[in-house]
Amino acid sequence: MRPHYTYWPTRVPHHITPPATTLWDNLFFSAKRFPHKTALHFLGSALSYQQLTHQAERIAAWLHAQGVQQGDRVLLDMQNCPQLVAAHFGILRANAVVVPINPMNRAKELEHYIVDAQARIAITTADVATEMATASNALPAGEGLQHLLVTHYSDAFDLSLQAQEGWPATWQTWLTQRIDLPDIHQGQSHAWTEVLSNTLTLPPLTVTPADLAILPYTSGTTGLPKGCMHPHSSVMHNAICGALWNNGSHENIGLCVVPMFHITGLVTVMHCGMYLGATVVLMPRWDRDYAGRLISRYRVTHWTNIPTMVIDLLGSPQFDKYDLSSLVAIGGGGAAMPQAVAQRLWELYGLRYVEGYGLTETAAPSHTNPPDAPKQQCLGIPIIGVDARVINPETLQEVVTGEQGEIVMRGPQIFKGYWRRPDATEQAFMQLDGEVFFRSGDLGHVDAQGYFFITDRLKRMINASGFKVWPAEVEALMFRHPAIQEACIIASRDAYRGETVKAVVVLRETHRASVTEQDILAWCHANMAVYKAPRLVQFVDALPKSGSGKVMWRALQEAEMSAP
Repeated sequence: MRPHYTYWPTRVPHHITPPATTLWDNLFFSAKRFPHKTALHFLGSALSYQQLTHQAERIAAWLHAQGVQQGDRVLLDMQNCPQLVAAHFGILRANAVVVPINPMNRAKELEHYIVDAQARIAITTADVATEMATASNALPAGEGLQHLLVTHYSDAFDLSLQAQEGWPATWQTWLTQRIDLPDIHQGQSHAWTEVLSNTLTLPPLTVTPADLAILPYTSGTTGLPKGCMHPHSSVMHNAICGALWNNGSHENIGLCVVPMFHITGLVTVMHCGMYLGATVVLMPRWDRDYAGRLISRYRVTHWTNIPTMVIDLLGSPQFDKYDLSSLVAIGGGGAAMPQAVAQRLWELYGLRYVEGYGLTETAAPSHTNPPDAPKQQCLGIPIIGVDARVINPETLQEVVTGEQGEIVMRGPQIFKGYWRRPDATEQAFMQLDGEVFFRSGDLGHVDAQGYFFITDRLKRMINASGFKVWPAEVEALMFRHPAIQEACIIASRDAYRGETVKAVVVLRETHRASVTEQDILAWCHANMAVYKAPRLVQFVDALPKSGSGKVMWRALQEAEMSAP
């Protein structure tokens, strides 16, 4: 027995028997049990389980009519809204594969997802539909989208409720935006409301737990994002574990502000909530005061977040007006929770902030803290069914307790490999004690009680408020700027985000007198997702290079972190 079992949550099993059902069945049976119960709250409007299931089935029937077959990939590009949930489960009901996309991605970035996933259908919202259409229309014949399904946020809520609901005034423009359907050169655009009104026949449900369900993309040192192949079973495992770990029930009321295009929101909030038959309160974007009002109004019991959200909410001048007493579980990951903030939560509400750790490859958590025995700035202990070790990354042998090494793990929630990348898949796994382990690329150690801590990264990655930024991907995008000769992306300290993105740039000789740092920043914001775009630019005459000509990014990184 590993030492962490001493601190295991009471009444939680060490392993679970995998269900013989699919992710679709979770929603379907919750709707059978609780047809009129609210599944989703969104901007003052409610959607019952019966209504949500009906919408998902109409999406599935429409996809089937467009020729979608089992295993086909469908892009889903939205911020948090009821349509995302309905479309997600509709894709699954059509026996297809959900490809969740970050809506902050711009057209050039979206081209890769369309081509690599070999997707012919995308479902998106009005605020990003033009970017998706632009991406598709830039592709050669036969590689673009054949169908683009577009919804408006206002398809899911009553505009007349704005005054009483009190969502932020700054949201007004994009929430109420109405657009004409964009042209798709190789296909056709469709309106959400028209598709939902179809009377088409549902296809048979033919997928099994072993079949591919979700293909979320993660980046890495090679630059372009890679699809992580998750069958129904891996996501199901962590959805059930999330319910068990916090003694969840269908009476849970969860606040979902972490994005559901990201693996954490997708698994630990959406799929866990639908499995339980819980109620989920959706926020499309973060706003601290609106979050405070929603927790107070709907008596939210569970809130998964990133620590910067809690810091922001506690810092609101309006904080005394909010009632957070309904919360029974609060936690998250992506960054360490400051001890002072965790202490304030405990003093005000008796809440222990539970930090966790996971990757896209692990369907969100592989580790989390026991709710009644958490440690701060700690990844926690391996969750249900997970065997985690710390190894020497060179010898691939397990190290002694307390010694730093690479964190590796195995368990039912581990992905099946990278989509169309057997080379990367082979590098991601290793053998230890006759078992196959996934290599996280994160350095850490385990203490005598079996709790894991992260100390460094083998992978070159920047963590900005929980959003992972991979320098090679940003560099590849920056090289498209006509003035940039070379660029190296590094992390810089940021008091709020933890880390932020800095670009060290060598300009072409022909542009050095005419291009400013602000010009580069503006171009980056126009051509890549906001969280990836550099916030700092430093011009240099040359980048440091090794004898073999490789850019010595680590030297630049160390100089940045040692600067006063």
